[in-house]
Amino acid sequence: MRLINSSLADRVGEIIEASTADFVAQCYELYELPPLGSLVKTKNGELDIYGIVCHATTGSLEPGRRPIARGRDEESEEAIYQSSPQLSKLLRSEFSTLVVGHKTGDSINQYLPPNPARIHGFVYQCPPDEIREFGRSLGFLTLLVNTNLPVAKEEIIPAALRLMSQAQEDSHSFLVAAGKELAVMLGGQYNQLKAILGRLK
Repeated sequence: MRLINSSLADRVGEIIEASTADFVAQCYELYELPPLGSLVKTKNGELDIYGIVCHATTGSLEPGRRPIARGRDEESEEAIYQSSPQLSKLLRSEFSTLVVGHKTGDSINQYLPPNPARIHGFVYQCPPDEIREFGRSLGFLTLLVNTNLPVAKEEIIPAALRLMSQAQEDSHSFLVAAGKELAVMLGGQYNQLKAILGRLK
């Protein structure tokens, strides 16, 4: 049996667009997207750059050309892909991330890195121990709260916190601390704060 390198198994895509504040990655396999709000990372030399998945799409490889319906005579959705195997080569799944920090040596900094991610850089799903280490500080919430995101913050922020809490030794205490931090940041925006806190369950 062939052994799979763990870092290879954790690889979820490759960067096709990057800036200081975000990067877009294409998945190698159709629909194999990391969950909304999950923590991923890429490398730029000695720098580990962390991002939170904030949007995802699946569409045609050719700009302006939409897929057409093919399942009229098929028994299931899977049968469409089985009878038209070329679809996996004509479609692609992509995800966008907001950069929320970087690591230099042993130090995790929850602010923007000095350089953006690199095109064709590999993107990895962070393992639980790394998520736990990243979640020791809640400074990344400042970037999430103050950046315009492609999906409503009331969805992204709770999704990120729910996933991050699963890697913590005490998930409830983590969410309580995050809620208090958000209450300070969004003190004048009661409805938004209420919506975010309501989705932390």
